[in-house]
Amino acid sequence: MKVACAQFRHEGDRETSVGKALDWVARASGDGAELIVFPELAFDFFFPQVRADASYFDLGEPIPGPTTERFQAAAAKHGIVTVINVFERAAPGRYYDSSPVIDADGTLLGVSRMHHIAEEPGYNEKFYYWPGDGGWPVYETKAGRLGVAICYDRHYPEHFRALALGGAEIVVVPTATSMSEQAFRDVWEIEVQAAAVANQIFIAVTNRAGLDGELQFFGESFVAGPNGMIIAKAAADAEELMITEIDLAAIEQTRRHVPFLRDLRTDLHGTY
Repeated sequence: MKVACAQFRHEGDRETSVGKALDWVARASGDGAELIVFPELAFDFFFPQVRADASYFDLGEPIPGPTTERFQAAAAKHGIVTVINVFERAAPGRYYDSSPVIDADGTLLGVSRMHHIAEEPGYNEKFYYWPGDGGWPVYETKAGRLGVAICYDRHYPEHFRALALGGAEIVVVPTATSMSEQAFRDVWEIEVQAAAVANQIFIAVTNRAGLDGELQFFGESFVAGPNGMIIAKAAADAEELMITEIDLAAIEQTRRHVPFLRDLRTDLHGTY
């Protein structure tokens, strides 16, 4: 199976960015990809870098809504599972960092919301986002059993563990990680590799690229396999539609050899 990581640069306005992204959906499908993943807030200015500006709530939209519906149509047209990320307006005054998961027939399977909300220089997210409240859904897609960890969620091993215990074979990570987060960049691959091998799953991390406001997003999207090794890595600080072939059968092979999840003592977790 081929997975496309759309290492994407925001084009200055939503309409132009969405139009380009829809072209990338077609390109990925044409190159044989069965799954495409876009970065966090790929179609909008990365407004969480701005501290407490209520005008950005105007960017919120419902799910399903205008953006999601356009990608549903594209997914159905091109027969490709599609994961995007939008600023969701769920109710008056209630907003989430959300990733709709769309199957290859255009069906909206559900929405994963970011659980862990950052508050640090360049990422003033607690003003804009409510913490996700939908658990750890695993979606049965044409491309396999899929889970989502949005940006800051990837720093929490428990998030990947919950998805793996729920049956996820591949976890996709839409993110917007910039040069300002040097401490995170130093462990950019390592923490995800550790999660991949500990849970014996595939993890596909898709980052933004290019300058957006004051933040320089560094790209370097990558895919890690169930043995923890990096299978593919995109360029630094440049747009790239990275298409990677993975074999989901490797999960079974890896777990037969070293059955980490079989030996996991979930009955003891309350004492940790």
